[in-house]
Amino acid sequence: MSKILVTGTAGFIGMHTAAKLLDRGDTVVGLDNVNDYYQTQLKRDRLATLAGRDGFSFVEMGLEDRDGMTQLFRDQSFDTVIHLAAQAGVRYSLENPQAYVDANLVGFVNILESCRHHNIAHLTYASSSSVYGSNRNKPFRVTDRVDHPISLYAASKKANELMAHTYSHLFNLPTTGLRFFTVYGPWGRPDMAMWLFTEAILNGQPINVFNHGKMRRDFTYVDDIVEGVIRVNDNIPTANSQPDATDDFTTKAPYRIYNIGNNQPVELMHMIETLEKCLGVTAVKNMQPMQPGDVPETFADIEALQRDVGFRPETSIESGIERFVEWYKSYHQL
Repeated sequence: MSKILVTGTAGFIGMHTAAKLLDRGDTVVGLDNVNDYYQTQLKRDRLATLAGRDGFSFVEMGLEDRDGMTQLFRDQSFDTVIHLAAQAGVRYSLENPQAYVDANLVGFVNILESCRHHNIAHLTYASSSSVYGSNRNKPFRVTDRVDHPISLYAASKKANELMAHTYSHLFNLPTTGLRFFTVYGPWGRPDMAMWLFTEAILNGQPINVFNHGKMRRDFTYVDDIVEGVIRVNDNIPTANSQPDATDDFTTKAPYRIYNIGNNQPVELMHMIETLEKCLGVTAVKNMQPMQPGDVPETFADIEALQRDVGFRPETSIESGIERFVEWYKSYHQL
């Protein structure tokens, strides 16, 4: 089996991805700086689920540590890299832009350079549906122009895609970017709506419902996401000798971009109603206007991912929320 570097293993998707790879017998080296963007105890608890498993080791380090990254790749012989570490969050990027420059730009260059100089067979990395900004075409297609990001987080992810293409083109480094759409599930992030709403409702506090509830999100359960990530990692892109002349998006380089989502947008109010049902509590709703940097709807066209790797999301919002609530109550001993 393969030896794979998974960055962001103290994070939500990274932990689940590492666990799935270990389940099938791969060797996984995890990397994370365990920063305090949200409570570090949750990150440590995620890592604890991986610690001691056969084939797993962990390095605590920031992506921006150029010398440390160089040494890591020199000491290890990775077959592929799944790069999920990043400074996350649309709203936080309004408050602390430098964190996005350090992790998402400087850190990504360090990943690219390390892959280039150590013969990595494939770099799979996390992009985001945020790159679509205020795109009015639905569903969002990877061939849509995404030149007008409306948050620094989105701009940093679009920059990652451009940087990856440069390395694929110049150095023949196979890269694949995945534009994630609203991932949720057990061990999720406490700064996202599913966790925030659950915590508030159980504590008898009102929830802030932005855009007066007139939002739609392509909620995607974490198990479906991880299955897609691993299928993509195993499917190394090759150079395209004859790109589609009618499509400005395609390229000769061994480079791919995919949407990875549920392909079924859900109204925010339906999500809240489902959560209320699972919790057995009715939420007090504080209706709010749209927030800066936010968008009213996300909707992933996943045809290319289905065609190329057989990706098929299987988890309904009702089933996914039920599993999240069960985990949340267990984790907090409620």
